Amino acid sequence: MADRMMNNVATRRELLRTAACGFGSLALAGMCARESQADIANPLVSRRPMFTPRAKRVIFIFMQGGPSQVDTFDYKPLLEERHGEKLAFRNSRKLAKTGMSGEESVMKSPWKFRRYGECGQWVSDLFPEIGRHVDRLTFIHGMHTNGVAHGPSTLFLHTGATNLVRPSVGSWITYGLGTENQNLPGFITISPSSANGGPRNYANAFLPAHYQGTAIGRAERPTSEARIQHIANSQLSDDVQQRQFELLRGLNREQIAHMPADDELNAVLSSYELAWRMQQFTPGLMDISEETRATQSLYGIDQKETEDFGRQCLLARRMAEAGVRYIQVNYADNGSNPRWDQHSKIERHETHARATDKPVAGLLADLAARGLLEDTLVWWGGEFGRNPFAQGADGRDHNPKGFTHFLAGGGVKQAFSYGETDEFGHEAVVDKVHMHDMHATILHALGLDHEKLTYRYAGRDFRLTDVEGRVVHEIFA
Repeated sequence: MADRMMNNVATRRELLRTAACGFGSLALAGMCARESQADIANPLVSRRPMFTPRAKRVIFIFMQGGPSQVDTFDYKPLLEERHGEKLAFRNSRKLAKTGMSGEESVMKSPWKFRRYGECGQWVSDLFPEIGRHVDRLTFIHGMHTNGVAHGPSTLFLHTGATNLVRPSVGSWITYGLGTENQNLPGFITISPSSANGGPRNYANAFLPAHYQGTAIGRAERPTSEARIQHIANSQLSDDVQQRQFELLRGLNREQIAHMPADDELNAVLSSYELAWRMQQFTPGLMDISEETRATQSLYGIDQKETEDFGRQCLLARRMAEAGVRYIQVNYADNGSNPRWDQHSKIERHETHARATDKPVAGLLADLAARGLLEDTLVWWGGEFGRNPFAQGADGRDHNPKGFTHFLAGGGVKQAFSYGETDEFGHEAVVDKVHMHDMHATILHALGLDHEKLTYRYAGRDFRLTDVEGRVVHEIFA
């Protein structure tokens, strides 16, 4: 054709036709700002923390549905002693809903508890593998939160609010610190659920779009199928993509030079630039076949019941090693009945514990062996706990008043427990830790002051902890 240029250079018509085929076709120059004042500023550049941090990154292991504290890590011998007795529990849902006496049947745990480690922490038979790591962990037994249903409590866990569209924890962290690796997003969530908050659990809300979480996979699909969509362009050669890349770099340099204060344009162009870098780097990151058989076995990838969650935990380690700032691993369902939500047949907790126990223990061991646990904060927990009394014959209802999370690495104390629930495990009573306090403490570990990490929106300064929250200094070494 007359308008075709020689040496396989793409024509304008071909460029327009192929520009939507993959990230590489739209991508800008890598780190243009280093080369010209007219280039695009990088909003995810690594920033200095407000004070000396204990951790550089966070891995949050989300147990959706509310694992029962009295069946896992909060041992209460009185449940066995008084099993079957009718007792009045303050603020029980029966009292709230019906005006009845609130008397409930005490229910013991189906599982035995044993002491683990030099610290002698009680752990039930649900989690023998995690039990072997208790000397690395800080257990927070006095957790309490807002919301009694999954949707509000899950949103509160992720965003610090139950009814407003607010930025998620990972978005606040990347807003405050950027990312360690300019080839990857600062915030990645693996196999998130579309229910109980869905994308709002990793959304940026009113923060700039750069800080939205990048979802890899979906809860209803196997982790082995998890991909970043359109990360590769099979229709064009690397050479042609590079030529298009150089052309677009020049065009965008010229455009941004005439409107440098346009934040929306900067956001779009910087996202294209990140997409280009991800195309070169991410496929290798997602390929766990590079790991040894011993490492894959450590995470349980060689066993059917642990294979899926083991993949998630191994991907989390690879992302932490690569410099992703905030990584969320989701043990979640894409539906109205989350995994740990046993309103009947509490024995089903065992299925979920078997699926997650070895992978989580493998992650802790692997991080420690690689020296990553020192500056990586691992956070495990659900949106709330469960009641110490029976729902129906053999289930447990939601309990936001007292439950357990645990932390590891990132400067927290080892072999340590903080806070207590009452003698039945129903309500936090000693050294209580609200979810706002947990958020403030996570930010503190990263060198961020939760009261100063703010964003001006709609006439006020917003923050993750709203107008509450305290740092639990007692848990740090």
